Amino acid sequence: MSQTIIKDLMPKDELLTSGHLACPGCAAPIAMNLVLKALGPQTVVTLPACCWSIIAGPWPQSSLRVPLFHTAFETGGATASGIKAGLVARGDTETTVIAWAGDGGTFDIGLQALSGAAERNEDIIYFCYDNEAYMNTGVQRSSATPWGAWTTTTPTIEPEATPKKDMVSILAAHGIPYIATASVAYPVDLVEKVEKARTIRGTRFIHILAPCPPGWKTQNDETIDLARRAVQTRIFPLFEVENGRDWRLTVDHAGDPVGPYIRRQARFKHLTDEHLELIQKDVDDRWERLQKRVEHGT
Repeated sequence: MSQTIIKDLMPKDELLTSGHLACPGCAAPIAMNLVLKALGPQTVVTLPACCWSIIAGPWPQSSLRVPLFHTAFETGGATASGIKAGLVARGDTETTVIAWAGDGGTFDIGLQALSGAAERNEDIIYFCYDNEAYMNTGVQRSSATPWGAWTTTTPTIEPEATPKKDMVSILAAHGIPYIATASVAYPVDLVEKVEKARTIRGTRFIHILAPCPPGWKTQNDETIDLARRAVQTRIFPLFEVENGRDWRLTVDHAGDPVGPYIRRQARFKHLTDEHLELIQKDVDDRWERLQKRVEHGT
């Protein structure tokens, strides 16, 4: 799809200003910009502790042109639920309330609040921008860190030894109305999913892969291409889940070999060809399970 066509398909609202404090090449502000374009100005953002706590800028400034509430690491789902309840008590049922958290504040520290909100089917959209480690505090591993990856807490002599947690399946088990995966390399797909989520009532969860140049040890200009390759290798497939049981792929996935994608990230430079074969087998197995879900449901 040409850049001109993509531009024509994008909403025109610019709700993320210049002057934010993200690192060069960071995918997180790209993701936020696309999400806010899709949601529009009648949106409230709550930020549990994450890179975006810094990116937004120091109080009293903010790089967002929508109301922003900073909250504790573990409380994204709970705080968003409370803000929504307060708005409804005032008669405002139209404002969209979102929680915007990293993988640490979603997969780990904030999982209890997210699960509680999902169990209650709170009317919020929860976004996880996933850079696969605790990047804001120095690249410590999270349960979103891929097997074999270097972090400061999983050094190359003892790299990450467990597979990435399957958050989508965890949320699908709650039976919430809408779940989607998205990527900054597929902006139209991302915006369409957010626009769809905005029209649904209840808890919605959108998982966005967000490459991090310092944490992944990649070049600043590689972010979009890496995000695209994560999809095309089927490491991070793009799909939707409705009501915990209706699974649907939303883009074509070429099934490219994982090796070139992995080798471009210095966080994996210690891996051998045998390790890459294990990763490829895991990706193929997970893709087969996803295909069965798409064909037959859960």
